[in-house]
Amino acid sequence: MSVEVARRIVLLRHAKADWPEVADHDRPLAERGRHDARTAGLWLAGAGVTPDLTLCSTAVRARETWKLYASELTRRPKTAYDERLYEASPGEVIAVINEVDEAVRDLLVVGHNPTTHALADLLAATSEGDTRARMNASGYPTSGQAVLTLTTPWKSVEPGVARLSAFWTPHD
Repeated sequence: MSVEVARRIVLLRHAKADWPEVADHDRPLAERGRHDARTAGLWLAGAGVTPDLTLCSTAVRARETWKLYASELTRRPKTAYDERLYEASPGEVIAVINEVDEAVRDLLVVGHNPTTHALADLLAATSEGDTRARMNASGYPTSGQAVLTLTTPWKSVEPGVARLSAFWTPHD
């Protein structure tokens, strides 16, 4: 008999980026983005979620978001920078999640839109109160984050396996 393990996935969209004359992958955070990334980390710490693992896009703005966000957590989780998360489709992100070690209870994924929003919507079969409506109405702004709960093993994550339990933006 198997025991269901409660797990959480936090889907964080990178913070607001600047638009200098560099390749998209190399765009840094704007001043507002640096502030919002820290505020987002404070919110997660206050929500009592401490990721065991962070999967982060290799884009400069995602890495900078993660560094500032992590500085506000009670402990820094193991981090894996994965180039597959840059310009990934929701299905490609799910494939990366399917590779996560089963010892991980809480996972944070730092990525990009429109994928992050689409992935949150795709994974959530149900939602807490008006959480999905708020997420969809907001357009999932930069530094927005969704917390999804599930009991399936990581290798079995697929559309409709989770509950959208929280959605937060820096301007809530």
